[in-house]
Amino acid sequence: MLSKLIQRRTLGALGSNIKAQMSSVTTAATEKPIEEGLTSEYVFDRESKYGAHNYHPLPVALERGKGVCVWDVEGRRYFDFLSAYSAVNQGHCHPKILDALKTQADKLTLTSRAFYNDVLGEYEEYITKLFNYNKVLPMNTGVESGETACKLARKWAYTVKGIPKYKAQIVFAAGNFWGRTMSAISSSTDPSSYEGFGPFMPGFKIIPYNDLPALERALQDPNVAAFMVEPIQGEAGVIVPDEGYLTGVRQLCTTHNVLFIADEVQTGLARTGKMLAVDHEDVRPDMVMLGKALSGGVYPVSAVLCDDEVMLTIKPGEHGSTYGGNPLACRIALASLEVILEEKLAENATAMGELLRAELMKCPSDIVTHVRGKGLLNAIVIKQTKDCDAWKVCLRLRDNGLLAKPTHGDTIRLAPPLTIKEDEIRESIDIIHKTLLSF
Repeated sequence: MLSKLIQRRTLGALGSNIKAQMSSVTTAATEKPIEEGLTSEYVFDRESKYGAHNYHPLPVALERGKGVCVWDVEGRRYFDFLSAYSAVNQGHCHPKILDALKTQADKLTLTSRAFYNDVLGEYEEYITKLFNYNKVLPMNTGVESGETACKLARKWAYTVKGIPKYKAQIVFAAGNFWGRTMSAISSSTDPSSYEGFGPFMPGFKIIPYNDLPALERALQDPNVAAFMVEPIQGEAGVIVPDEGYLTGVRQLCTTHNVLFIADEVQTGLARTGKMLAVDHEDVRPDMVMLGKALSGGVYPVSAVLCDDEVMLTIKPGEHGSTYGGNPLACRIALASLEVILEEKLAENATAMGELLRAELMKCPSDIVTHVRGKGLLNAIVIKQTKDCDAWKVCLRLRDNGLLAKPTHGDTIRLAPPLTIKEDEIRESIDIIHKTLLSF
């Protein structure tokens, strides 16, 4: 009897303690931090404590953005010269894109592709006519568009080209970057992407970028299905190929009956001064991958465009996505594309890019060794010394009111939203010059 009484009391005390702890957790989880007391250091520490350490962000804690500028939690303003890796071509929080998001969100957000919805077809018709392809396959992220392109290439290889089953090869250019899925890292030449994650995807081959003889040698293999390439390599440090390279790629792929896949996730949608970067050489790839700015920077949207001969090789059930082609994404993508055309962002990227590069060429040559780019996708290469490197330059740029990020150690990408105006370019140039001269 006494033992049962002790047991009941112990369980009762334990239950009360658990309830108290649960109440405490609930309170802690639902309480909103006092915004006035929110500091950058608090934001840094909280992410470090509770989040995975798979990024190394520049230490700035942002809370809002408008146009070409962003503000941190202390209210400091910065020019955004990264544009979320070109996802925010239309500028932060563009009113037309936000209005499309809000209006559609009030009606219907997601049906999955188990059913039809009233926006998908409208979007499909618009984007295929805009880029002159028969079909579009909608997905969510840029890396999903890459996975989709690879699957389409393999299916086409087996059902149309007649490559023996499971022998298809896809060729990639060294220095490529299209994400961090297992397939994407299997085509990577960057150890920070692939080291420690093998075994890797079979059937991938890597050749040098901007090297037509190397491509021609690779295409001698009759089992090659496709060549995937960025028209300008972004993550590699804004590497612009020789004039005529893309024309040569098109000719070689046609000659050898190989699909030319253009990864335009970062270079596309007016970033380089044309709607697509391949338009600089008037070439038409067999497949185009889009993402990033297709979303206007507010919601993940990606797509693969190609003609029926390739697209219709995939049948129902062979590829898809719960969220791909959802009505909210489609309405946002429509608005995002319309903004690019209505506001002539490609033309502005050309004009502002020429101004930016001309001014960057005036940077101290003992600090900046190279300036390269096209449109508003540009980079400067920093001469690394004990006292000066790309990371230190970006930290000091931040202190002076401009945000950029190093890539591949010594290179700083400079890619503001395409809505930037001349006075904003000149103010930004003043910041860059002032920062570099401080070294």
